[in-house]
Amino acid sequence: MNLNLDLANFDLQSLNDLDFREAGNWPLAGKATLIALIFVVIVAAGYWFLIRDKYDQLHAARQQETTLKQQFETKAARASNLGALKKQLKDMQDSFGALLRQLPSKTEVDSLLRDISQTAQVDGLQQKLFQPQAENKKDFYAEKPIRMVVTGGFHQLAKFVSDVAALPRIVTLHDISIKPAGNDAKSSDDLTMDVTAKIYRYLEQGGKK
Repeated sequence: MNLNLDLANFDLQSLNDLDFREAGNWPLAGKATLIALIFVVIVAAGYWFLIRDKYDQLHAARQQETTLKQQFETKAARASNLGALKKQLKDMQDSFGALLRQLPSKTEVDSLLRDISQTAQVDGLQQKLFQPQAENKKDFYAEKPIRMVVTGGFHQLAKFVSDVAALPRIVTLHDISIKPAGNDAKSSDDLTMDVTAKIYRYLEQGGKK
């Protein structure tokens, strides 16, 4: 083996000609190349076993940072609207309370039934049927239907519907059917209205009463 290699002409082929068992006698260029290769191997191994793991952690941390920023922006937007949301909630609570005050208590139901019947009489309608039915209990209120059949002129029926809607308690009309009154009417222009009125009351203590 020729050990008199020139440093400027030392290349990979020259490295192949070297005997690793005589590394101590290698020329400076061969020793430098070997040290460089060892350094590259060490750096690569260090990256794989140490830096790669830290890089993965850094990548995960950056993703988490992006997620946290998005969450922060969402919460910040909600916080900026908190005042408006509180006011909206208070308005809804006030509105709900006003509606509840329009629902009669259990002791006031009979009085409301009389009010509906008297409204029909005041409006000049002839009552053929006034039949309260059983209550239907919902989540926080009870619904009580009243089957009604009344006879009168068109304007009298329209006034009755308007007057019922103007009662201080909530009353709704359903399943309205209107047809000519027939032979027993006071006037040939009279109409018979078959309607179901529904009144509502608030159920206290989880709807037990």
